[in-house]
Amino acid sequence: QVQLVESGGGLVQAGGSLRLSCVASGSILNIGTWVWYRQALGKTRELVATITSGGDTKYADSVKGRFTISRDNDKKTAYLQMNSLKPEDTAVYYCNADRMLFTDPTMGVREAVDYYGQGTQVTVSS
Repeated sequence: QVQLVESGGGLVQAGGSLRLSCVASGSILNIGTWVWYRQALGKTRELVATITSGGDTKYADSVKGRFTISRDNDKKTAYLQMNSLKPEDTAVYYCNADRMLFTDPTMGVREAVDYYGQGTQVTVSS
């Protein structure tokens, strides 16, 4: 069994900062690309940032220059540093791993595909 758990969300004033974390638990062998998504109330899910296993990053135009995605492979963790937050950044933020290799005690090496965390709420007040 594997699990992704986000943390770090909360309420912050416009112009403030938050750092989201997403930790993968379980007997993880390898994680591919990490992705942060967000979904505001009444809106469709939006891709925020990605980071490949090689460290290449991409950002939505709406967050470029303000958000930074990073990863710590040893800690099986992805981060999203969010600076200069705006009210329009208010959303539930989800982390995603496009592929995770892990060991199952009975079935050996397995692959989890397109795996999501439970989400963390970010609210930015004006």
